[in-house]
Amino acid sequence: MSDTYYEFGTAGERWDRARFFFDAKEYGTAVRILRGLVAEHPEQTAQRLLLARAYYHSAQLSRAETELRAVLERDPVEHYARLMLGRTLERLGRTDEAAPHLRMAAAMAGETPPS
Repeated sequence: MSDTYYEFGTAGERWDRARFFFDAKEYGTAVRILRGLVAEHPEQTAQRLLLARAYYHSAQLSRAETELRAVLERDPVEHYARLMLGRTLERLGRTDEAAPHLRMAAAMAGETPPS
């Protein structure tokens, strides 16, 4: 398949296509589409979060971490990005670094720690 497929159509059409492939668990294809969208519109959180999720599910954890940190740099109270960063760091074996992110995500969701 030609790389032009991943760049074909409007941003909205590519976003729909990326979500379709993500939902179909074709994470590599979703990544190829989303990378272009994020490059064109780096300020859009939804696209960057879906890219991070696709990286996470395809075990590209360092790339997921990079995208999540970019989201949190722009929006430090983005709850889902905080939660995903914590889980990503756990999968990378960096549990001490993950703990504050997971606690913060729980607090943002209104969860209380078990007593």
